Amino acid sequence: MDTITPLNLVVDNVTEMVSIFTDVAMGAGAAPLLILVGALLVAFSMGVFGVLTLGAVGNLFTSN
Repeated sequence: MDTITPLNLVVDNVTEMVSIFTDVAMGAGAAPLLILVGALLVAFSMGVFGVLTLGAVGNLFTSN
């Protein structure tokens, strides 16, 4: 009886996702540009909200 571990399932899904995104990113037209702009927007917003979250957590431990 084969058992499926959650880690193997996650790794398989991530590798499949990377191959699908690679196929789309290497497509014709504006697909590579759209994926690049989307990745930059996501990275920028994660950075901004990460800094805001760290500031809020730091504010909890400082006195007025």
